[in-house]
Amino acid sequence: MRTSGLFFALAAAAAFGTSGPFVKPLLDAGWSPAAAVAVRAAGGGLVLLIPALIALRGRFGLLLKAWKLVLAYGLIAVIGAQVFYFASISSLPVGVALLIEYTAPILLVLLAWARTRIAPALLTIVGAALSVAGLVLVVDPSGVGGLDVLGVIFALLAALCLAGYYLISALPSQGLPPVTLVSAGLLVGAAALVLVGLTGLVPLRFSFDPVVMPGLGEVSWMVPMGVVVLVATAFAYVSGLLGAIRLGSRVASFVGLVEVLFAVLFAWLLLGEVPTLVQGLGGALIVAGVVLVKLEKERPGALVEPEPITPDPASGIAFSATTR
Repeated sequence: MRTSGLFFALAAAAAFGTSGPFVKPLLDAGWSPAAAVAVRAAGGGLVLLIPALIALRGRFGLLLKAWKLVLAYGLIAVIGAQVFYFASISSLPVGVALLIEYTAPILLVLLAWARTRIAPALLTIVGAALSVAGLVLVVDPSGVGGLDVLGVIFALLAALCLAGYYLISALPSQGLPPVTLVSAGLLVGAAALVLVGLTGLVPLRFSFDPVVMPGLGEVSWMVPMGVVVLVATAFAYVSGLLGAIRLGSRVASFVGLVEVLFAVLFAWLLLGEVPTLVQGLGGALIVAGVVLVKLEKERPGALVEPEPITPDPASGIAFSATTR
């Protein structure tokens, strides 16, 4: 159970890590970040729609029963973290904004500590410290001067949404199949983002001109967007949800830190951005931190997230896991 959860969580981290190298050519071609996120979410939701309906088996009442969960997943887990992150990088260096956002696992540990008054175990503390130190080295925010206060606030809001993603993913789904939750959440998030965009608060700018992919030259915009929709969204969100269900939000959130390492690796392979020795050391620290948190034995009452649940074959989890 735990082994399969770790596999799903690592697969999700790798899939999420492909988004940057494939979204970057779209942004260079004139897409606004909000437009790219809206198409990504809508496309991912539609790709998963047929499997979601099959898993639901006509039990549409489950959607009504779990509407709060779907809404929270769509607005917080899907859209919130991305929108606030893009808002933060308008005034902060990307590395600094990413580092602040990925303090989400630390926020979960602090939340557990505050609510239960039980101090984290030594392995959790050491693992958290190593993971954060590794992230500092991977994103390498050296030489950064004063930080914009509003940008920091947006990055912290992104971190809160990312922590919310792990917590929501680990909640009981009230009988709603995971693939249905992901599809509905993506579609709800995309619709909400488009509605906000129509008000003018968030710019929605699309470009359907060919984009330049390193090593491939000019390709249709549908090529990178297709990879983002199929791999970095549909596959990534389902794998992430399955991983969180089996591992719990705390462990899944620390495994999710490996996304930064995968992002560096894919940027190296696809964009020619060779990681430095310092970034390699950071990646090693991230992995070490994840291993330490994984080795810690959970203590009753020490966590705020629900216990990982056992998949029910009738819930659709088995279906979603075998159709990727």
